Amino acid sequence: MGIDPRSLGAWSERELRSLENPERRRAAEGYFPTTMEILGLSAAKMRGVLGVLLKDLKGESPEKVLELAWILRNTGIHEGRQVAYELLDRRADARRLLSTRELRRMGQGNDNWASVDTFGGYISGPAWREAQISDGQVLSWTRLRDLWWRRTALVSTVPLNMRSRGGTGDPERTLMICRELARDTEPMVAKALSWALRALVAVDREAVQGFLEVWDEGLPSLVRREVRTKLETGRKNR
Repeated sequence: MGIDPRSLGAWSERELRSLENPERRRAAEGYFPTTMEILGLSAAKMRGVLGVLLKDLKGESPEKVLELAWILRNTGIHEGRQVAYELLDRRADARRLLSTRELRRMGQGNDNWASVDTFGGYISGPAWREAQISDGQVLSWTRLRDLWWRRTALVSTVPLNMRSRGGTGDPERTLMICRELARDTEPMVAKALSWALRALVAVDREAVQGFLEVWDEGLPSLVRREVRTKLETGRKNR
């Protein structure tokens, strides 16, 4: 019969709650404010729960894995959503079952940089790289009023270029998104623009230099400073 995703989801929520850390929770509430419930778990604690799930799910169908991911995502707990995204990263066969509409729904409600960056790095970015979602879908996010979807569009470029995440380099699509948001003054979007450009430096520094030359005065100062420093020193900060 295999595992029951609902039972495993209920176990996961109980386990996450048992690891609650009030001190870390208070720190997290200031570091990435969110409407989700925060338990204050470290990455190591969350991945400990993930490790158990992956072991229990070994040999299970991608459909069951995806069902569990939805259950975790829908707990309303920040850490539950993080584990769901990492589960789909480790079980890409389940992530590939998501339609364009379902993938968008998987990312709905992300209202903080931690959730957005995990979703963009583990879900939407790899899905875009593998043509599971289209260029037009990611472009559409750049035009939304919701700043977190604009940030998601930029973060989604990072897996195109980070070799450690399976990227081989895609300056064309990366800069397509960067151009759309080059003049966005929202700090969380500007920081993601800097990240997207800095990730591209490793595979095509000339493309990044050319982008800076064209957009220089229109870019937020943080972007100009961090990307120039990356080009000159190989680091984010001097």
